Amino acid sequence: MSGLAIGAAGLSKNNSFKQRPLASTYMGDFQAPKLENIRAAFIGVGARGGDHMSFFGKLPGTEIVAISDLYEDNVGKWRDVAKEIGKGQRHNNVKLYHGSEDKWKLMLDEVKPDVVFIATNWNNHAPMAIEAMNKGAHAFIEVPIAVTLEEMWQLVDTSEKTQKHCMMMENVNYSRDELMFLNMCRKGLVGELLHAEAAYIHELRWQMEEQERGTGSWRTLHYAKRNGNLYPTHGLGPVAQYMNIGRGEDTFKHLVSFSTPARGRQLYARENYAEDHKWNKLNYKGGDLNTSIIKTQIGRTIMVQWDETSPRPYSRHNLIQGTKGILAGFPTRVALDGGIEGITENHHRWAQGEQLEALYEKYDHPLYKRLNQKTKDSGHGGMDGMMMYRIVECLQNGWALDQNVYEGCLWSAVAPLSERSVAEDGSPQKFPDFTRGHWETTKALQIVS
Repeated sequence: MSGLAIGAAGLSKNNSFKQRPLASTYMGDFQAPKLENIRAAFIGVGARGGDHMSFFGKLPGTEIVAISDLYEDNVGKWRDVAKEIGKGQRHNNVKLYHGSEDKWKLMLDEVKPDVVFIATNWNNHAPMAIEAMNKGAHAFIEVPIAVTLEEMWQLVDTSEKTQKHCMMMENVNYSRDELMFLNMCRKGLVGELLHAEAAYIHELRWQMEEQERGTGSWRTLHYAKRNGNLYPTHGLGPVAQYMNIGRGEDTFKHLVSFSTPARGRQLYARENYAEDHKWNKLNYKGGDLNTSIIKTQIGRTIMVQWDETSPRPYSRHNLIQGTKGILAGFPTRVALDGGIEGITENHHRWAQGEQLEALYEKYDHPLYKRLNQKTKDSGHGGMDGMMMYRIVECLQNGWALDQNVYEGCLWSAVAPLSERSVAEDGSPQKFPDFTRGHWETTKALQIVS
């Protein structure tokens, strides 16, 4: 799906609306009525959406009822996949919608799904989720949850009004190391949590080859017109969960943000495309690397970095520092005060490499232990399948989701706030309180087994 209202919208004023009266239901710990058989529709199956559909459709008590995409070949391909995984017993009546920008609306009216999975370009995430909830469906959205603060408030208001879940599908929260770190933090092994570092470092210049359709056809325009951290949640989501951000203990207060000069995209375009190519006609404003610092309500600090341009190895630099030790990722390393019994003598040496096997054995998250064998063949090392498994499990049992609408908005708010801070030479930007004060009584994420 296309549609690119990019630029000034990212610099929207930060209105908290905390005192705004709203007759609605707080969704932080919300438990929806059980859905024993989940009828799901999928919007956008050119990349991530098809993979979500494939794993969803393999789980018991699921039904794929509709697929919508701009392109006929995409919906046809994934309709065939749905039939194959249904083995002639399920997913046999998938309705297909394609060919225009608004066919997904017709799909919602005709099919009336229980849930909608949205994996389109970023600008369509919020409008599609809002419409889905208004039409009676729970909405599950690829990252980021929205582009502007106004859209995030609209998502919150719609979710509260309709009493429908609205979850940003942050899959990294289900990665093995991130789950183990969460478990170790909950056990108090690193003491009081003081500081975290989170990043998404992923060289994606090759996506510029996707010029007419595909991720690069629209994402390249964001790089050109916006300057900040446009994709913060893969690194930020896990450390926010370690710290119980937005869940009773703490929340984000404000951030400052700085970007490097914008060089890499223009250089790549000049070296790889003709002088009159559309990529060489863009003025790339987004700095190659952005560094933002978040200060929390109780004084903790979080460094968040983003770079999808520089030639360097992939990293989701994932670090949590406490009074008794430190956990770090890429590569995975652990150091605890006084050492780790049988592994390290003191905190001056990392436990890493083969030494970690004993730690995995002892501290692997119970959810990983239960689901790893069932989900290991799904995307990104199994975390995609684990996320989908938990979504289905929670919906079928009427449990609260692992990630609520306020977390999706809070983590995604780094993008527009960082844009504004960069534009104002690093001036502090205050986070909205999307919960309107309810975060203080929201339950911490449980270590589910």
